[in-house]
Order: sequence, then structure tokens, then C-alpha cells
Amino acid sequence: MEFEAYYYAIFLAAGFLAGFVDSIAGGGGIITVPVLLASGMPPHIALATNKLQSSFGSFTASLNYIRKGLVNLKDVYMGVIFTFIGASLGTYSILLMDASLLNKIIPIMLVVIFLYTFFTPKLGSEDRYHRLKPNLFYLIFGIAIGFYDGFFGPGTGSFWTIAIVTLLGLNLKSATAQTKIMNFTSNMVSLGIFVIGGQVLWLVGILMGVGQICGAYLGSSLVVKKDVSFIRTFFLFIVGITILKLLYDSYLVN
Repeated sequence: MEFEAYYYAIFLAAGFLAGFVDSIAGGGGIITVPVLLASGMPPHIALATNKLQSSFGSFTASLNYIRKGLVNLKDVYMGVIFTFIGASLGTYSILLMDASLLNKIIPIMLVVIFLYTFFTPKLGSEDRYHRLKPNLFYLIFGIAIGFYDGFFGPGTGSFWTIAIVTLLGLNLKSATAQTKIMNFTSNMVSLGIFVIGGQVLWLVGILMGVGQICGAYLGSSLVVKKDVSFIRTFFLFIVGITILKLLYDSYLVN
């Protein structure tokens, strides 16, 4: 597909903004997917290209968090393994199943996360004792959330962050860092399936990926420097916007 020159500037800007948002609180897809669809791309090509560009951002944020010491790969490798398995199953399942039911349910689940975070002001302010052993946690949620990301996607970062904070007992900074590792894993699995299917627009995806790298680096650096209250506020804002977007798509458009 070919686009007017100004579209490429829009793609680049959308990638930057999405990378910034996604590295802090997830939800970058609510920026990039509508931009890709608005350009006239068929939905399956837009979703495939979105996975390519978002992989640049999740990789950049993950690398920055590792370098700054917010996450250690030795602590999360079980999560990576089970997320890979879950995302593989989810991506395969989307070829066989209808995602419309999830499209109705997920906004409700995100509302619960929003309210729980909003009315628990000290949530994630500091590390505390975990409620689940790490290996059991990664087994359950790696497969479950990995499956969901491969199958549907919106809100994945929010689900990971809140699960890590409440059940592993990590603070919001560490939870955000771990979330990006898992996001990158499931992104790469889905991207691999789409590449095999020949659905990716490489020029657009790589251009947006450049924007993603810049935005993700800036956003992840802010997480390292800022206190937990900043992350919590940004998290609530993005979850709120995601809820409104999904409710609009699910109940008003359809």
C-alpha cells in the first residue's frame, strides 16, 4: 500500500506518543491502531503492522528498565516462558474463535482495575510480601495474560501491572518494568505469526518503530526518575481512556 507523504509523518508521531504512553502504563494501542485504520489499511494488516511497531517500543522500554536495574531477567524468565506459550495459544486461537464476547467483557474488567487502583491509594507504593510464589504466579498469569494478548490484546499492560502489584507484592515501578518484558514476549509471538501470514507493512511498521524507540526511551526514563504517585496517576489516566475507547467500540459503534 502507498500513502500520501503527510501520513508518514503521522505514523512517526503516533509511534512516538504510543511508545511514551505504553512504556509507563500500557495502552499504546489505543493510539496506533485507530491511526493505522484511519489510513485505510484493512483491519488484519493494521493489527499486524501494529504488532511490528509496538515490538520496537516494548523492547526499548524493557532494555532501559534492565539497564537501570528495575528488573532482572533471572527473576522473570519463567514468566517469559509461560507468556510465550500463552501468546502462541492465543494467537492461534484467534484464527478459530470469535473475539466479540471478549470485546464486551474486557471494558468491565478494566473498570474493576480502575476502581480498585483508585480507591487503594497506597497500592504499589512499596514492596510487600507476595501472595503467590513467583513460579506459580508466572505459570498462571503467563499463560492466561499471554493467551489474552495473543488473542485480543487491549488492556494487557494494565492486567499485568495490577496482577504483579497485588499478587507478587512489587511496587509500581518494578511492576511496570516486568510488564514490559512480558509485553515484548507476547508481541514477538504474535508478530511472528503475522509475518508468516504476510500481513505486515514493513515500511510503515519500521517508521513507527523509530518513533516507538524514542517515545519508549523517554517514558521508561521518566518511570526510573519519578516517584510511584506519578506512575499511579498516569496508569489511572490510561486505563480510563482505554475503558472509554473499548466501551465506544463495543457498545456504541457495534
